[in-house]
Amino acid sequence: MSLDIRVEKLEPLGDVHYGRKMQQPRSAELRKFYGEAADLLKHSLLTFSEADFPLLAKAIEEVIGEQGYTCYACAIMPDHVHMLIRRHRDKAETMIENFQVKSRNAVINAGLRSITHPVWGGPGWKVFQNSEEQIVRTIQYIEENPIKAGLPKQFWSFVKVYDGWRPRDWTK
Repeated sequence: MSLDIRVEKLEPLGDVHYGRKMQQPRSAELRKFYGEAADLLKHSLLTFSEADFPLLAKAIEEVIGEQGYTCYACAIMPDHVHMLIRRHRDKAETMIENFQVKSRNAVINAGLRSITHPVWGGPGWKVFQNSEEQIVRTIQYIEENPIKAGLPKQFWSFVKVYDGWRPRDWTK
């Protein structure tokens, strides 16, 4: 989530790109980049295995229950998580932080990460869905994400079927 390169040895990896690229790199290009970056990074790249997914899901479910969030879609991937959470009294940044703190504590307590190793790579990424069409399309994208990565379809008990809910300011 950096805006500039502060460590000289990372410069050969290329320019910093903040945010999501319009044209996403192909998997082979990402693997090549990660391979080149591995020896230069302060912390090793760590991913979650499918066996770790239920631990993350439990942390997500706890936050949803504690905070009263509504989740319409969730995909837990080896190196990131996609969720569609209905708008709520909490700001998006607060919701993301709640999920990150709970899941970070869960993986550290399970011995999957040391206390000094970062679990998530920044403050998360939020995109607001402002129409039913956008919400339905995002749910489909999230549900298909594991399948496209060669993982099985995911079913989480905390995910609710989309009920047509719309924000109060839907027409603005």
